[in-house]
Amino acid sequence: MATNLAIDDELIEQAKQVGHHRTKKDAVATALREYIKLQQRRAMLEEQGQVEFWPGFNHKRLRRDRVTR
Repeated sequence: MATNLAIDDELIEQAKQVGHHRTKKDAVATALREYIKLQQRRAMLEEQGQVEFWPGFNHKRLRRDRVTR
């Protein structure tokens, strides 16, 4: 999908140099992938401490019992 964006040329050139990208497209695609990873990590960190932990939980027994029904 073709998209026209007005992005600061200096910013793109700096991203190309730092990331050793040959094209603007590569630099932007890499930046977007990294941004997505960062946001996903942040979302995971927000979940930290909110998941209940059951020390005696036996997932293998639960799976076995579910299959035998």
